[in-house]
Parts: sequence; C-alpha cells; structure tokens
Amino acid sequence: MATVHLRIGDLVWGKLGRYPPWPGKVVSPPKDLKKPRGKKCFFVKFFGTEDHAWIKVEQLKPYHPHKEEMIKINKGKRFQQAVDAVEEYLKKAKGKDQTHSDDKSKSDKGRKAAKPMKIIEEDDEDAFKGGSSDKEQTDSDPEPSSVQRLVAGTVSGFKWESSPASSMEPITKRLKIIEEDTRSTSIQAADSTAINGSITPTDKRIGFLGLGLMGSGVVSNLLKMGHVVTVWNRTAEKCDLFIQEGARLGRTPAEVVSMCDITFSCVSDPKAARDLVLGPSGVLQGIRPGKCYVEMSTVDPETITELSQVITSRGGRFLEAPVSGSQQLSNDGMLVIVAAGDRSVYEDCSSCFQAMGKTSFFIAGEAGNAARMMLILNMVQGSFMATIAEGLTLAQATGQSQQTFLDILCHGQMASTFVDQKCQNILQGNFKPDYYLKHIQKDLRLAISMGDSVNHPTPMAAAANEVYKRAKALDQSDNDMSAVYRAYIH
Repeated sequence: MATVHLRIGDLVWGKLGRYPPWPGKVVSPPKDLKKPRGKKCFFVKFFGTEDHAWIKVEQLKPYHPHKEEMIKINKGKRFQQAVDAVEEYLKKAKGKDQTHSDDKSKSDKGRKAAKPMKIIEEDDEDAFKGGSSDKEQTDSDPEPSSVQRLVAGTVSGFKWESSPASSMEPITKRLKIIEEDTRSTSIQAADSTAINGSITPTDKRIGFLGLGLMGSGVVSNLLKMGHVVTVWNRTAEKCDLFIQEGARLGRTPAEVVSMCDITFSCVSDPKAARDLVLGPSGVLQGIRPGKCYVEMSTVDPETITELSQVITSRGGRFLEAPVSGSQQLSNDGMLVIVAAGDRSVYEDCSSCFQAMGKTSFFIAGEAGNAARMMLILNMVQGSFMATIAEGLTLAQATGQSQQTFLDILCHGQMASTFVDQKCQNILQGNFKPDYYLKHIQKDLRLAISMGDSVNHPTPMAAAANEVYKRAKALDQSDNDMSAVYRAYIH
C-alpha cells in the first residue's frame, strides 16, 4: 500500500463507517483532544456538515487524484452539496493566493523555510457548512463553538468526534449470523452494513408511505444513502422537506406502488395499515405482479395475515418488517428490523435495511411471526417503562432522592441508555415524544390479546396496560411513553 503523506490544510476523501467517502480537510484538533493511541490517523473536518473526526490513514485519499472516481460512485443531494462546497473553498483560496502573492514574496525574503503551519481563515467555515454563514456568535456568546461541542464516539476502534446535529453519524458493526431452531421458526440475524462498511443503494425504485416519528427518520436515511425514493403521507405538508432533499412525490398510495418496485409503509395501528391497503386509492389498486410491499407498522398477526393474502392474491410479493426503536434511533439509522414473509423480498431490501437500521433479523415461517416477536419485545419494554416510573414515584413518596435512585440504578446491572435517558427526561419534565405513549399502550393491548389467543397469562403486561390507560385519560397520549410517570402522581 502506498504511503499517504498529508499535512494541515490538505484536502482529502475520508471514510466514516458505513457512509460513502466524504470530502474534507486535514486540520489541527482542539488542544484538549488527544490523538488515539497506536493509530496512524489525521483529524479531518468534513465539508457540508458539522462533523470532525480522527480518520485512520488507510481510510484517507488525496482529494484531487480521486475526485472523478468518487463523484462517479457516490450519489445524493448532500454529497453533491459537499463537493460544491469544496469547489467554492478552492475558488476562495485561489483568489486569496493571487491577492497576497506579492506581499508574501516580500515577507518571505531572507527567511528560512518554515514547517507547515495550521492556517484557517474565518470564512473557511462557510465552505465546511455548505456555504451557510454563522457570524452571530461573538467572543461574549456563552454558546460553545462547534469544536467545543464535540461529542465522543467510536469508529472501528478509534475515537471520533461529531456535533450533536451530525448528519453523518458513523456506525461500526460486525457481520453476525445466528441460527436458532425453535420448532418451525428459524431466526437469522444479518448485520445491516456490508462488511467493508459501505452501502451500495439498490437500483430499484423505493416507495414510502407514512412520515411519522419513525418513517421520517427512515426516509431521511434512505435518501442520504442514495436511494431513489417516492413518498406519500396522509398530511401532504410533511412530504415537503423530503422533496427538498431529493424525494419524489406520490399523490396516492396506489400511485406510489404503481411507480415503485418496493413500497414500504409505516403507520400507527392495524386500522391505519388496513385502510392504507384496502381503502380508496389504496395500495391494492396499484399492486401488479412482481411489485413488493413491505409492512413496517407494529400491528397484530391477524392484520399481517390479511394484508399478505390480499397483496399476494394480486401477484404482489409481501414482507412484514416491523422495527424496534425510537424516533432518535430512526434518525440515527440504528433501528432493529424484524422481518418475516417472502425471503426474496427481504434480500431485495438489503441496502434499504442497511440504511435504516443497525441489524435486521429474518424469521422464517408464516407471515405474522415478525408481528408476534415485535409485540413481545414492545410488551417487555412498555412494562419495564411503567416499572421504572413506579420506582421513581415510590422513591419520592418515601422521601428518597429520585436522582440518587437513578444514579444507583445506572451503576447496576440494569444500566442502559434507555433507562438513563427516560429517567433524566422524567426528572426534567421533558416528555417530548420519542415513542408515543398511545402507541406503546396499543402494543401492550395487542400483546395481551395475543396471549389470550393461545391461553397464555400476561399479568405483568395487563397491570402495565392499566397504568398506560390511566395516563391516556390524563391526556398523555401524544407525549412520550415515559409520561406514564404522570399516572402515578395524579
């Protein structure tokens, strides 16, 4: 492998996790940010984003020699904006060189050659942000700079830094295959990222119906990874942002399905899922032989069976693929996908699942198995959330510090990001929805009904369900599931 010689100010292509190579510039890291030990890497600031990262030398390429190559293999509106930002930066740099060439030659006379120094002009920031300006911040402004707001993470074993608003959050994953024999049901877990960390978008046309908390993040990541996506939403205004990002607009579900090879849907409940397929100008009217329909909503197995039958009766191909996660995980492309149905559709959706999630599971057997698994998962999560809320309120009622309770909990065996974030939000009174309370209550209800259908007791879920029903009666339906806390204090 040829040695890469870089210095401060060099333009490069840097590879972050599963994202395509991105244009950036080698810069000096903040003084308080140490270089990862044992790693030959450079600190890179990426164009068109707020991202900074330590990048291993083998993941870097000089900008100019590889420009044409990268432009050919990478797609997407944001990528093109980043490349345009580089060209704008180069024009500014060239203009400055011409303007100051005479002064520079005079000042250099009699001086010895100096080592390369970090030289960053203030207006260089505009190029990195895709041409936007951020001149409001002053020395007296208490808001930290973008460098000071760096958030630590890891990429392939070395440290990276990115702003909280990062649009290129890197993800590191390993390929894993799990085979489990459970009667007629086998489970296969597939890593959502190709083993080399890149995603090659499918050439199939993708449709997406439903732009709620989960669907919005999914579509954003599909577009970011270069997929051709046509969107529809019951409230049409929600489509506008994605149209600006390069999506196409479908006027009805039927039109989207007829225009696309694979159409995903993600809506709130069984009724909405049925109406989307069977209603006026619904999916069923656009289905043709060979068209694929992927139901990502969390619904009951009976609804999945019905939808599968009507889709396949028209020659369509059906896959259920409900997701485990939240709005934040959806935005970050970190959902867990649980699929069942037509295995060939699952394989055709490979690049889509890579873009939207960190892991996907295929459960063999009849359509409806993924719905069963997802309801069980959400039943456990919903019951757990109700128990955490109960613990917090009991601590308060007995004169104990809720913060101390949380601190102890987060240092024990039940420590998790979920526990920490939900409890902190409760203590701060922040119930902005990340997963609607009304939806987790719906999942609990469906799980209890599923238990009834096989004569299996679900007493814990039933008790939790009553608490969520109480919270709904207190007008908490459209708040986050953690608002179940309020059912205990009223």
